[in-house]
Amino acid sequence: MIVANCLIFFQEVALGPIQRNALIETYALIPARTAAFLSGVPIPASRALFPFFTSMFLHGGWMHLIGNMWFLWIFGDNVEDRLGHLRYLFLYLFCGLAGAVTYVYFSLQSSVPSLGASGAIAGVMGAYLVTFPRARVLTLVPIFFFLTTVEIPAFLILVYWFLLQFLNGVGSIAAADQGGVAWFAHVGGFLTGVPLMLLLRRPRRSRSAAWT
Repeated sequence: MIVANCLIFFQEVALGPIQRNALIETYALIPARTAAFLSGVPIPASRALFPFFTSMFLHGGWMHLIGNMWFLWIFGDNVEDRLGHLRYLFLYLFCGLAGAVTYVYFSLQSSVPSLGASGAIAGVMGAYLVTFPRARVLTLVPIFFFLTTVEIPAFLILVYWFLLQFLNGVGSIAAADQGGVAWFAHVGGFLTGVPLMLLLRRPRRSRSAAWT
């Protein structure tokens, strides 16, 4: 998934400004366009619905891509190891779609294109939370003018991160914020990843079973 996201982003940056804008206009998720389609406006279904999937593979810049891929690198491999390749792929894509649906629900009037793998990666993080809550994550912590590394339980990091997304999402509704970060895509993806991981994960074999 990291390779796929990077290759598509390299294709984006290779385009000229006009072509890049046309690509985003076509394949990014625009809530107002989806709302218009659902209300009966004659918009092709591919233009209104296909972006729920394609927007997961687009990014708005280098920092957007690097931040998302860094989180996917940290949390994704352990989740994939527990699920296996195909179930992991299903979880990733399904959480991305759930995040997109959640974002559209709370932003029906927005005409700002939404793009990025954040909803899918949030789902992976939710899956990590219920599978490896006591795992320790090496974290950079600022102390006055210095940075140091501290090992913090994954449970604390992920719950704190989720609360930030939820509170910012509520704040964006109160402020009628139609741009910026798609907070509720993160919330929807994360909340989908938690129960989906519980349904999909394979039980661990005992040591005795492993020898049979």
